[in-house]
Amino acid sequence: MLDSLLLSDAVSNRIPVLLVADDDEDILTLVQLRLSRSGFEVIVARDGEEALRMTQDRHPDLAVLDWMMPKASGLEVLRAIRANPETADIPVVLLTARASEADVQEGLDAGAVDYIAKPFSPQELATRVQKILNA
Repeated sequence: MLDSLLLSDAVSNRIPVLLVADDDEDILTLVQLRLSRSGFEVIVARDGEEALRMTQDRHPDLAVLDWMMPKASGLEVLRAIRANPETADIPVVLLTARASEADVQEGLDAGAVDYIAKPFSPQELATRVQKILNA
């Protein structure tokens, strides 16, 4: 059963595409399942290079990135997304075990629209994603 979503007119005429990038298969599966059940199309990446490539190829409506991934960190991917005029407008949420005040500030300064520390509530993640897309 799909959760109901109240999306803005900008995305309500189609299913929003979300990119989720994490090298932990359990977290990737959990996040993909929760966001899919919330009515989103979810594409996944297992490292930073794949995440950046998928961002450029698919131009998702929002990206959820782990900070610590192989090949390129989530922070490096975030900075590359912001540096490219074609992808600079994609909202990025960092979902990471790096939870110090300095890490949160660095992520937000790099252009993340939200920062969620692991462990996390999958429902809270879905709610935050929905709010960002409705803004």
